[in-house]
Amino acid sequence: MLAIPLPFVIALLLVILLIRVLAQREANLRPVAGFISVCILLVTLVGLRWSVDLRMVRFFQPVVAALLPSTAWLSFSKLGQSPSKRRWLHFFPAAVIVVLSATWERWHPPIDLLLPVLYFAYGTSLIHRSYGGTNGFEWTRLSDVANARRAALSAGWLLLFSGAVDLVIAADFLLYQGSHAVSIVGIANVITLPFLAYAIAVLGWSVPQTQSSNQTWVDGQDEQPSNHETASAGQDDARIITAIETIMRDKHLFRDPDLTLNRLSRKLGIPSRQISGAVNRTLGRNISQVVNEYRIREAQHLLSETDRSITAVMFDCGFYTKSNFNREFVRVTGMTPSDHRRSAGRSNAGYSAGMALVKNPLTR
Repeated sequence: MLAIPLPFVIALLLVILLIRVLAQREANLRPVAGFISVCILLVTLVGLRWSVDLRMVRFFQPVVAALLPSTAWLSFSKLGQSPSKRRWLHFFPAAVIVVLSATWERWHPPIDLLLPVLYFAYGTSLIHRSYGGTNGFEWTRLSDVANARRAALSAGWLLLFSGAVDLVIAADFLLYQGSHAVSIVGIANVITLPFLAYAIAVLGWSVPQTQSSNQTWVDGQDEQPSNHETASAGQDDARIITAIETIMRDKHLFRDPDLTLNRLSRKLGIPSRQISGAVNRTLGRNISQVVNEYRIREAQHLLSETDRSITAVMFDCGFYTKSNFNREFVRVTGMTPSDHRRSAGRSNAGYSAGMALVKNPLTR
């Protein structure tokens, strides 16, 4: 019976994930597709090192490994900022590794020590971003911010783990002439790459398409930033909170499933960092939680007063996935959507009691 090396099996699984990403044909997923492609190439090279120890494979493996953290960061960067014109700088370390790998037989440069530095730097940056609140996820759906933060945190720790593995490999070369290096690299990549690729895919899926058909329900187009952006340094928190409450109440902006902090900022004409700061200081919560509380309040009303299915209510209120809807519903009300509907059905006062749990999100 033909035995297929494990790295090639992992590569096949990553190809399936890549096909799933490409099938969605969304521009915001292109960096994710690029990252998964790098993962496929790297794990394939690992499989070749296990099977045949070719000189070309030895050359390309550290080069592709150097591309991994930078492509992971570029996949994430769209969540929190506009694309930078200096993105090419993220590929400079890989170019350095190309030169070092090509000249390795002449002077044995410390590639195995440079790669951990690269992984530690990008891993630490991702972890820092994950703890940065909503500001680091301005382009992420507000309903998906929690998932995106967890994915960024996971990706950061996986990069740190990969950097630690590279240090172990360097120690193996120092102590045992690299006799265990191939096995260490293979096992580590087989363990980490699928999880890292999936984490980056989750990050990409949390970003709405640039031109989404369901973003026209409010007024047909985004409003352009006003002069608030140039004179908002002294913006009073109370005025920002009032502006949020007004747009949520009058335009029901929370019903937009693709609502992001950046989009809310454009609608209000107020910089996103000031919105986040005002909400955090005044309410002790982040903007994602506040918007989701508006959605849950609407969901409670629909569950109590209509016979629409829970899934239909979820979409009507602006949630994108059922897991996020259920999690936020329990966080806000202390019960599941099904329990709330049953409670409302048993008593005419059920709706009023449930609504008492969700006061105006901006006055709690």
